[in-house]
Amino acid sequence: MEHKTALILEGGAMRGLYSAGVLDVFMQNNINVDVIYGVSAGALFGLNYKSRQIGRALRYNLKYANEKNYMGLYSLFTTGNIMNKDFCFNKLVYELDKLDFETYKNYPVDFYAVVTNLQTGKPEYIKIDDAQKDMEYFRASGSMPFVSIPVEINGNFYLDGAISDAVPFKKALDTNYEKIIVVLTRPLGHNRKKKSYHPYKLFYGKFPNFVKTANNSYKKYNETMDLIEKYEAENKIIVLRPSKLIKMKRVEKDTNKLQSIYDLGVLDCTDKLDTIKEYINS
Repeated sequence: MEHKTALILEGGAMRGLYSAGVLDVFMQNNINVDVIYGVSAGALFGLNYKSRQIGRALRYNLKYANEKNYMGLYSLFTTGNIMNKDFCFNKLVYELDKLDFETYKNYPVDFYAVVTNLQTGKPEYIKIDDAQKDMEYFRASGSMPFVSIPVEINGNFYLDGAISDAVPFKKALDTNYEKIIVVLTRPLGHNRKKKSYHPYKLFYGKFPNFVKTANNSYKKYNETMDLIEKYEAENKIIVLRPSKLIKMKRVEKDTNKLQSIYDLGVLDCTDKLDTIKEYINS
């Protein structure tokens, strides 16, 4: 098969800076993978691996965490999106902390952003070779329900990939990659609890497939965690997850906490570096 090593990046809003720390260590130590599946924040922060911009995710989050036009209630009330579309996907990537689109396009790793199709309720794995052309798929992957306007692309409506496939481990298994590395953003033992069905039905009643998927997302997540732990115990995969709990809000403004979750990603990955290298090269 063409690809050998797959890297899976869970979302989790600002907890995704844990993954950013891991990826910076990967880049600093020439840890190379063949394909990446990024979900939500995993896609938005993970694209910096393909553009080879060490430190970029942490840098702009620390700098703009308390900028009202970045993300938060001000953006939600004024634009309908908790992540300000113009700031995050225009000013930030083109002016304030430029994304290296050319390097992204040319670096030899396939990048898939996971999105949830509202009409079908199913995940879609969008291969993004040109981040400049397909930035809307990144935006869709990170568009959280209730606080984001669905993103329309080619007549389809999309929201957060985490609703339908928060950690696409099964997708990687079914694709028969030889090696799989999973980066989670919550400590060992975390499970999702069933949430009320009614808010989804109220907000997204015209998308019944999406409502059904959202209502069962906790079940799929917990089954995926059980499967990951099984493969991990059998030493078939590498799993990186926070070694301790750092309590964070989804839209965290405390820059000390943002730095702490990033630093934990760096520390945990550094501690496991020899194991990761051995696993990839074996």
